[in-house]
Amino acid sequence: MTPSGTYTATRRTEPRIAAHVWAALGGARTVLNVGAGTGSYEPPDRDVTAVEPSWVMRSQRPASAARCVAATTESLPFGDKRFDWQDPIAGMSEMQRVARRVVVFTCDTSDRTWRRRFWRTRDYLPEVAASRIGLATELASAIGARVEPVLIPWDCVDGFFEAYWRRPEAYLDENVRRGISVWAGLGPEVEQRAVRSLRDDLVSGRWAERNRDLLDLEVADLGLRLPRPPRND
Repeated sequence: MTPSGTYTATRRTEPRIAAHVWAALGGARTVLNVGAGTGSYEPPDRDVTAVEPSWVMRSQRPASAARCVAATTESLPFGDKRFDWQDPIAGMSEMQRVARRVVVFTCDTSDRTWRRRFWRTRDYLPEVAASRIGLATELASAIGARVEPVLIPWDCVDGFFEAYWRRPEAYLDENVRRGISVWAGLGPEVEQRAVRSLRDDLVSGRWAERNRDLLDLEVADLGLRLPRPPRND
């Protein structure tokens, strides 16, 4: 679990990613953001209702954020077809029940591009590479959606797990790691092992040698996906 007060220090809205997600909302005026966290990607010009089960995340939402309901994706406390759109991560059947349209923004770690390109898991955290955090491709297939990749800029200002793909030294920063929920599930021993290995490779130059193909890239495809299903109303 991310300690209260540290998550918002490194996690904020990346405007280039936000533009991609908000464009998918089209003309919808009401939005239900499921798995809302601290609300970084909630559109400011629409009527947003947030759903977040974690008290830690809810407690770090700014005062100006949309109202937030303590609930889970599997049991949404709303009437049928109340919302124009949503930004969910899981529980598609429940979200389809309460929404006129559904937009999903997630990370598909089963995608071969993510496994091959993201050095953080490939070289230092095989425990994460072996997990199934997101299933955007399977989800899109189940609902007949098209899948759009969301590219991550090299200087992304939102410090999520893949954000520092061209800035490896950032992962040595304790504050950066505390803003990434992946570490909580790995435990301190795995975390410190990965930090030591990365530090050694940065000092020796091995990281740069292994990843020289990344150094001139402006954006990277590291599994962020936006499945966009057709209207269901």
